[in-house]
Order: sequence, then C-alpha cells, then structure tokens
Amino acid sequence: MSKKIILGSSSKYRAQALCSLGLELNLDFSQQSPDIDETPEPKETPRALVCRLAQTKAQIIARDNPGKIVIGSDQTGACGDRILEKPGSVEAAIESLTYCSGKTAVFYTGLAIYQCNTAQKNGQTDKYTLDVETTHLQFRKLSITEITDYVERDMPLDCAGSFKAEGLGIALFESIKAEDPSALIGLPLIRLVSRLQEFGFNLLPRSR
Repeated sequence: MSKKIILGSSSKYRAQALCSLGLELNLDFSQQSPDIDETPEPKETPRALVCRLAQTKAQIIARDNPGKIVIGSDQTGACGDRILEKPGSVEAAIESLTYCSGKTAVFYTGLAIYQCNTAQKNGQTDKYTLDVETTHLQFRKLSITEITDYVERDMPLDCAGSFKAEGLGIALFESIKAEDPSALIGLPLIRLVSRLQEFGFNLLPRSR
C-alpha cells in the first residue's frame, strides 16, 4: 500500500472509520479540511447537495496534491420537510429528536474519490468516482424522558440528526435499512473499499 490517502474532512468520526479498516492516521492517511461554502443552492435536493459537496471537497484537495487519493464525503439527513443538522446544543438536540419521534428519516451520504493526474499530458485526465448511499431510519415513538436521558448520556451535539447510531443512539430506532450500514457514520466503508481498489489501493493482499 504505497499510495497515500488524504481524507478531505476534519471529522473525527470519519477518521475513526478509516482506522477501523486497519489504516493509521499520519502513516497511511492524513486529514485536510477543505474551505468551502456548504450552503445548499436554491431548490437543491439533499441528494444533490451531498453529491456536489463530496465531489467539491475531494477535487479541491486533490488539485493541491497530485497523485494522492483523496476521499471526500458529505452527509445530509431529512425528516419530513426538515433538514437534520448538527444540533450544537442540548436543547436543540432534544427538540430535533422530539420532532423525529415516530417518524422516518432518510440520510444521504455522498462519497467521492478523486485523484489528479500528476503529469497532465498524453491525454490523461483526472480520475474520480462519485456515489451516494441512502439510509432509512424509523424512529421509535419516544417520550421526552427517553429523549432527554439519551442526549445527556450520549451528547450527540456534533452529529447530524442528534444521535450516534454506533452507540446508545441505536436504541432510538425501530429499524434501519441500508445496503451499507456504515454509511450512517458519515463514511460508507463497503463502497469505499471497492472504490479504493479501482484506484490501486487494496486493503487486503491478493496474494503472498
């Protein structure tokens, strides 16, 4: 695994996800946070938004790091007509989960892999892939006591939707439907492994 990876995100959760694949921060991959405006465009759907932002993040960093494999990812959740953002406070988290109680939410996770051609000649072009993973979550009917207790115990203030599904947050749901369950943490690992292979980066040796 001689090629280096850049994770185009400052998210500790995405970094932890990469580490779960056996990669080591600062050895196998580094993190860079792209400075971009993440404001949705007029009438832009959540799916279109995560596609645009994931690709933009990866492309911006890749252009400054020719030859490196850059991972860009973005996630947006929606419940009814509401976009589920990071709450930032206990009060906002409680309000968000109260709204979602008994409802179905959909999370869209965009994944872009981008590699700029180092030579920029011989007709070679940049290589990139773009995918979106969709996760459907059915919230249980939650009491205010359950919601308050959860928020105070898990403190999901920096998580879109106000929950950590990889921990106690799993107790908030009746069901989760997704082709790639790992997408909910912000980085769809099943898809990522397949895409990295297309860029010549194999996490498991094919032969000895």
